[in-house]
Amino acid sequence: MLAEFIQHQRQKCSLTQKFLASELKISRPTYIQIEQGKRELSVSEAKKLADIFGISVDNFLHAKENAKTIIDIKENKKRGSKNSEKEVRISIPQEKIDKFHQVLLYILKKVGGQPNVGMTVLYKLLYFIDFDYYEKYEEQLMGLVYLKNHHGPTPLLFEKLISDMMIREEIEIIKSKFYQYPQTKYLINPQIDPDLSILNGQEKDHIDSELQRFANLTASKLSDLSHEDVPWISAENGKPLEYESVFYRTPTTSIREYDEADKNH
Repeated sequence: MLAEFIQHQRQKCSLTQKFLASELKISRPTYIQIEQGKRELSVSEAKKLADIFGISVDNFLHAKENAKTIIDIKENKKRGSKNSEKEVRISIPQEKIDKFHQVLLYILKKVGGQPNVGMTVLYKLLYFIDFDYYEKYEEQLMGLVYLKNHHGPTPLLFEKLISDMMIREEIEIIKSKFYQYPQTKYLINPQIDPDLSILNGQEKDHIDSELQRFANLTASKLSDLSHEDVPWISAENGKPLEYESVFYRTPTTSIREYDEADKNH
């Protein structure tokens, strides 16, 4: 039943009825009627909810989630699932995970204690670090896979890495509020130091520059900025963003100074 599916997706995404009502530009009592199956969605409302939940419109209308993304670490490959038609399997080299681990520790060490830096801000910091580096140097820094969702690019490995870091007692997760908005913070164990030998000087300088540019912005401002970026705009909901699309950025988000040879390439 679509009404139950909508309620499940809202709870899964930790969203309030008030928030979704505001996004749909209807009252909360009217939204509640949707979850109770007493009011049908308009086409525009269905598209909006599908976008917020990161689900294709067709799947949403059939009360189905998008294909599940399975992460394969290349050092420990697993056999394909019998249910593979409902899964998207992405293989990721262990060295990328190791680099991501140290970069995330470094970011948390530098700015994780700032009141504005929660999960959403971290997502955007990682995204701009990776995609800006690729635009500037035509090389990957971490080279993470980012999926398109309503709030902007989401790094695919984030939840798995955070879970591993919790087990190793490298971080502590704090649920709080930043102004009126719920926030998930990740505080680094003060005894933990990132291994920066995994980065070269150019990479570290780039990360520091990106943190200086973005780390003081709110989650809302960073989300808005990512929504203006061509990699996010050109991707399908729930699908990976393409690194190559940074070369089609507008001046709003582009950080590279292109000469005439670049423009004519």
